[in-house]
This record gives sequence, C-alpha cells and structure tokens, in this order.
Amino acid sequence: MMESAASRPSLADLILLLGRLLLSLIFLHEGLVLASDISATVDIFAKLGLAAPVAFAVIALQIGAGLSVATGFLSRLGALALAFFCLATALLFHTNFASQNELLHFEKDLAIAGGMFVLAASGAGSISIDGLLRTRADRMHPWLRSVL
Repeated sequence: MMESAASRPSLADLILLLGRLLLSLIFLHEGLVLASDISATVDIFAKLGLAAPVAFAVIALQIGAGLSVATGFLSRLGALALAFFCLATALLFHTNFASQNELLHFEKDLAIAGGMFVLAASGAGSISIDGLLRTRADRMHPWLRSVL
C-alpha cells in the first residue's frame, strides 16, 4: 500500500518533534540525576528550606512532564506544568541579578518557559501519541479529546 502525501509527516511536525525532544531533555536528565541520589537531593532541598515531599514532587514533575513532552502524550498539560515550574524556579531561586550566573539561569528559565508555552499552544504535532490518539478521536472521552 502506498503512502499518500497527506499521511506523511510535514516539516512542521518534524520540527515539533525535534523541539519537544530538546525541551524535554533538560528535565528528564535533571529528574533522573535528582532521583539517582535521593538522600543528597533531600539534603540540598533542606538547605533551600524545602521539605522532602517537595523534592519528590519536583522529581516526579520533571520526569513525568518531561516524558509527556518527549512522547507527545498529553503534551499540552506537560508543557504547561513545566512552563510554570520554570517561571517559579526563575522567580524563587534566580533573582540575584548582581551575579552574572544567576542572571543567566533566570533568563534560561524564562526562555524554556516561553518554549513550553508555545508548545502548549501549538500541540505536539502528528508525530506524537497525541497525534495518534487524535486519529481515533471519535472513540475517546470528550474530556480527553479537548485536551489533545
């Protein structure tokens, strides 16, 4: 059976896939690093005045939403969660603008949040689990259909 031009992914879909993978990489890597030495992670969070459950929540958010963005499964929700996480991180932890390093982290977090907001608005594209599910939209719950 021949593939029709309409069924082939567009350049925009390929770019969305590349963008999703690049955006998710930092969160997946950091979440896995934090999870790999949980006692050190809890200690670092404690020094910041944050309890252990916050550390576990951050790890779950980074890995869960990172996978959501990478795979394109409920990617709009994952992207929104990571966008707000980046804004919170920038505003709570990177406000010492006298330090060039802190300013750079602040700007990086804002840029990543911007990319995540764009992804939340555009969706994951056809090369995603969301795209695959959209082709079967007539058989899914209306709530899930609206999220995709």
